[in-house]
Order: sequence, then structure tokens, then C-alpha cells
Amino acid sequence: MLVRIVLWSLADAKTSIGELRRYLRDESVEAFESVPGLRFKAWISDESTERWGAVYFFESAEAARQTLPGRARELIGKDPDLVDEFDLEASIEGHFEVEELSRLGLAFE
Repeated sequence: MLVRIVLWSLADAKTSIGELRRYLRDESVEAFESVPGLRFKAWISDESTERWGAVYFFESAEAARQTLPGRARELIGKDPDLVDEFDLEASIEGHFEVEELSRLGLAFE
């Protein structure tokens, strides 16, 4: 399994975290739900430092190489400041009260 981390600084971007949240809710989450080989994606943000990004878990390097849906680069107006990929060493699913991880987060509040 391959893990990809992507981060942008929005300090000089064409958009804001609020606008990106609307984009997630209205378009991006649904587009990524059917990507073959994508096991998990979490969009992340830190308003105090104006950072935005995502963490992806792909079944394979081949799955990670496919063209992905989404317009984040277009909306932000630049390439990510950081893109790193890692091999997954181990994973767990913890015990939690919420049954699904899908459609959780600030974009859906």
C-alpha cells in the first residue's frame, strides 16, 4: 500500500479554506468515492496557518499513478508545496462510536 501526503500553503493562493470546504461538499468528495484503488482519502486543513492538503491510501503504486479527479490545483492556483509518498508499514482500525469514516469533517457540518 502507498500513502501520499499533499500540502499547500494558501497564504498566496487564489482561494480560501472556506471556499475549498464548499468544493469538497459540492463536488470533490463524490468524485473521489469511485476512484479505483483508492482505499482512503482525508482532506486536512489548519486555518491558523492557512494550510490545506490531503492524505491518500492507495492499494498500489500503480493505482497512485492514475489521473485523479479534482480541481484543487486549479482553485488554489498553484502546485502543492509538498508531495511525499511512503510505503505503509502497518495499519489498524481502532474502536470508535461512529460507524463510518465517510463524509465526516468540517465540510459536512
